[in-house]
Amino acid sequence: MKQISAYLIIAVALVAAAFIVGSAYKYKFKATESISVTGSAEVDFISNQVVWTGFYSRRSMDLRSAYAALKQYESLVRRYLRLKGIQDSSVVISSVEIMKEYQPKFDLEGRQTGQDFGGYNLTQQVKVESTDIGRVERLSREVTELIEQGVEFNSTPPQYYYTKLKGLKHNLLAKASEDARLRAKAIAENSGGDLGSLRKATMGVFQIVGQNSNESYSYGGVFNTSDKDKTATITVRVEYAVD
Repeated sequence: MKQISAYLIIAVALVAAAFIVGSAYKYKFKATESISVTGSAEVDFISNQVVWTGFYSRRSMDLRSAYAALKQYESLVRRYLRLKGIQDSSVVISSVEIMKEYQPKFDLEGRQTGQDFGGYNLTQQVKVESTDIGRVERLSREVTELIEQGVEFNSTPPQYYYTKLKGLKHNLLAKASEDARLRAKAIAENSGGDLGSLRKATMGVFQIVGQNSNESYSYGGVFNTSDKDKTATITVRVEYAVD
């Protein structure tokens, strides 16, 4: 009788232990269940600032003569910009860059024997930064008019920026996070569970590309400055617990 009682106690203990282990495993498994999703958001916007650059240069065998000629160019360029409605405060003209030029010297057999001094080439860069995008765009197209005044002016296409980018990025982050939450909630509910607390969130790539362009997205992010009309996108990677 004592032996039967002992066996009975052992059996009950084994069943209880199995229940406890099973419950613990079930709790552990449930605690590790999670959903990881990526949310995204995008917005179209128009740049509100433009930066346009150009340069002019003069060359002479004499440094002083080259500098004097360059200063004449600078005076003509400043006057031209004022006539085009560009405020002096929007214009930055760089310091003078001086380059010594040399010409190769050859003997009668075509072998290079040295170099001859070819003169001084002096260059200045002009930078216009403004919120009057239309005016600067017209300037960039019409600046060749300076040729009629004898100024050899070379320019680059305007570059477009957005001064409220920080706020735009914050809004996109909020929208991408909400998009991720809704995705995770749909997955949890369709799987018979409930969405739990947020465990982890990581911001993905923030990119700006030109609208209606075939510009490729990049893993490291793209920051377009060549288009006035742009599209900003951002992704957020989140992990939620499942109840």
